[in-house]
Order: sequence, then structure tokens, then C-alpha cells
Amino acid sequence: MAEAQKYVPEASDEDDEIETTPSLDARLEQEAERIAEALVFASAQPVSEAYIESRLPRGADVGRIMMRLKALYATRGVNLVQVADHWAFRTAADLSFVVQTDEQEVRKLSRAALEVLAIIAYHQPVTRAEIEDIRGVQTSKGTLDVLMEAGWVRFRGRRRTPGRPVTFGTTRDFLDHFGLEELRDLPGIEELKGAGLLSGRVPSNLNIPVPVGEDELAENEDPITQLDLEELGLLTPKGEEAD
Repeated sequence: MAEAQKYVPEASDEDDEIETTPSLDARLEQEAERIAEALVFASAQPVSEAYIESRLPRGADVGRIMMRLKALYATRGVNLVQVADHWAFRTAADLSFVVQTDEQEVRKLSRAALEVLAIIAYHQPVTRAEIEDIRGVQTSKGTLDVLMEAGWVRFRGRRRTPGRPVTFGTTRDFLDHFGLEELRDLPGIEELKGAGLLSGRVPSNLNIPVPVGEDELAENEDPITQLDLEELGLLTPKGEEAD
């Protein structure tokens, strides 16, 4: 007697569609990734994670999405780079020579400006008096003005000491220009020695300070207010018109 054959139901087209169609969550995450990519690509300036998150579908993990995009662009001609809590597309470092033009003006800083910039970067928040104490010479207002006009240095706050001196710090543009994700990426002593930026006669007790976060105020520092900016001549007092 012939053995009864087992009935095996054939897979319907509908079943195939269910198995091959991505889940709704996966679709939303893919769409969120495309939105984040478009937002950064369309902006001439680094885009904050907060702004990106506000444009993504609710529940999207902006941190995970940006890190995945960063890995995706890591080997391409343009890289997705993080600048503090902002993101931007930049030409890959090894291809920068390709896009340089003869008309590009190279910004050159004086030795004094470079010294002041380095002191501010490593010692921020720092006052002008503290900069002069570290350098051992007086710092002209013009040197600070050059760094502020370049967009690399800003007023951070005011120190809670007699006279309430203004404190200086670096900007997000400073990080962007020098290819740093955060201030903690500044080179240490060994890296500076390797680059030939420190002489062989470096004191054994020399320490490179680690600056506080870009937006973190020190315990003895107050934020800059509207009144402070008016006192510093950076804003016209309310009720008065600029000339």
C-alpha cells in the first residue's frame, strides 16, 4: 500500500511579502538616517544634535544614527565629523590638497597671537591678566581682537573676583578649524614634543592642563549677560540707537 504523502502547504505570495518586507521600525530608522544626512549636507555650518533630533521621527536615537552615518562616510571623499555636539561634512584629510585653490587666502597669525591662542585653548577659562602672567609679557588688545575676529576666541564669562575680569575661551569654529571633536582632543606633552613644538629643555614638572567643557562654567565664573556685553562695548545699551 502506498505510503500517504504528507500535505505541505505552498507558500503564498502574501507570505513572501510578509517575510521580505522590512518592519515599520526599520523603515522609520532608515528614513531618520536619510533626514539627518540631508540636514547636515544642506547646512554650511555644523548642525547641532538637538536640531537634528527635532526633525527626526519621535523616538529616533540621534546619537546612534549619527555614529552609523559617521562610520558610513569614514572611507569616502567626504567625512562626517563631530564638532562638540554638532555635526558637519568635511573633505577627507588626505584629500584636502585636491580641493585647495590658488586664490585661497591663508590666515597667518603672529607668534604672539599663536601663543595667546594656545594659552586660551589649554587654560580656559582664563583672564587677560592670567594670559600675561603665563606669557611673561603684556598682551595687546589687538592680539585678542584678531583671534576674536577669526572666530576662534570668545568671551566666556566673568570671574568672581574683585573687578570681575572677563574670561576667555575657544569657540566651536576653533574646534572645527583644527579638526577637533572636543577640547580633550588637544595634543598632550608627548604629542607636542613629537611634533617639534616643545624644546628638549622642558621642565620635568610641566603639566598640560585639561580645559573644562566648551559650555561648562567654572565654579568661580558667572555667565556673560546683556549688561556685561553693553559694559564691554559689544552691544548698544537698550533704548539707544547705534550711530
